[in-house]
Amino acid sequence: MGVEDKIPPGVLLTTTEAIFGWMRQTSFWPATMGLACCAIEMMAFGAPRFDAGRWGQEVFRASPRQADLMIVSGRVSHKMAPVVRQVYDQMPEPKWVISMGACASSGGMFNNYAVVQGCDHIVPVDMYVPGCPPRPDMLIDAVFKLKKGPVMHHPIGVHIAEQREAKEQAALEAVPTQEMIPYQEKKGLMR
Repeated sequence: MGVEDKIPPGVLLTTTEAIFGWMRQTSFWPATMGLACCAIEMMAFGAPRFDAGRWGQEVFRASPRQADLMIVSGRVSHKMAPVVRQVYDQMPEPKWVISMGACASSGGMFNNYAVVQGCDHIVPVDMYVPGCPPRPDMLIDAVFKLKKGPVMHHPIGVHIAEQREAKEQAALEAVPTQEMIPYQEKKGLMR
């Protein structure tokens, strides 16, 4: 017997966060961070065959100050890592990151001194798209999963800074892939 029972029929109840989440999920503006061959598949995502414009995402932003989604597609070299981080830092809150392809997610086949072994060592990643290169429909699926999860249920108000700092700290504490096996043995995760 709450307030909901006293409201006349035809009146909808919701929260401000739910309204903001609905508005956010219907208008993604991605920033382009095409670094290698996966960028061609990312371009196809916005082309007429896959037509990201049907979901309000046809506008790829060249300015990070107008974008709320960064799609990192391709391998990230150590020389390019500060630029990726700078573009991420210039994006307004709330912001999300999709790591597209094996090279952006884990370094791919490039296990050498020049390539960062996963862009999650530079920016906090919300969604990983596997493949070499992943198809545009896989990117569409990742965007829809991102919309229904973190984007729709993102808090507003004073708790955003706390959530962002916790996310950054988790990304900084990520174990590099070269050190994963000794780390798992030490923690007793491998037998």
